[in-house]
Amino acid sequence: MTLPTAFLDRPIAHRALHDKGDGRPENSLAAVRAAVAAGYGIEIDLQLSSDGVAMVFHDYGLTRLTGETGPIQQRTAAELAAIPLLGGTEGVPTLAQVLQDVAGKVPLLIELKDQDGALGPNVGTLERAAAADLAGYDGPVALMSFNPHSVIALADLCPDLPRGLTTEQFTKADWPTVPAATRDRLSGIPDYAQTGACFVSHHWRDLNDPRVADLQAAGAAVLCWTIRSPEEEAEARKVAANITFEGYLP
Repeated sequence: MTLPTAFLDRPIAHRALHDKGDGRPENSLAAVRAAVAAGYGIEIDLQLSSDGVAMVFHDYGLTRLTGETGPIQQRTAAELAAIPLLGGTEGVPTLAQVLQDVAGKVPLLIELKDQDGALGPNVGTLERAAAADLAGYDGPVALMSFNPHSVIALADLCPDLPRGLTTEQFTKADWPTVPAATRDRLSGIPDYAQTGACFVSHHWRDLNDPRVADLQAAGAAVLCWTIRSPEEEAEARKVAANITFEGYLP
């Protein structure tokens, strides 16, 4: 399997085309609609509600994005829909709502967030919820996760959808709940072949990692995150086939 050219021929808006000052918070339906109108690809994040619905939301806690407190996993989908995202008027959307708004018009890159805090094998519920929503969807979709166990689960659930690994150096500062041995292992991207991945989305500041070069030479598509200026874009494109961006228009 190879990553479709739709994911390589246009920049990908990180958490959709968000601009809080313009009423478009990250991962909001307003930001999704804006990205579709502009013709950009869209990257979104998935978390799980307490009643097993795939929600489009980045953080594990509600505070930064909604002003509410507590984990997103402790609220139902209906409760989350009623909580306005800060800077916008709409609540936390479901994956199903995003799919309806995108409707195949632009490519959709979906990152499933790790659910147990350890990047370990405790996966399945979010993956099944996402797969159920994606069944029958007609449009370019690719799936990815920092957790290789999640990507392996997606291989079984969505064998026809391209999948990849979200990758970086996995420092303790960024992953404080993940065991050191796991962080050290994942920094070498050892699970690419086992997951059946066809791409990586790598931290742009670490694109010169020899492992990234080896994967690229072997046919992997290399995307990167997160670009925030034309200068960063120019540097990243020396290696990456495409960028995930925010805060400016490429």
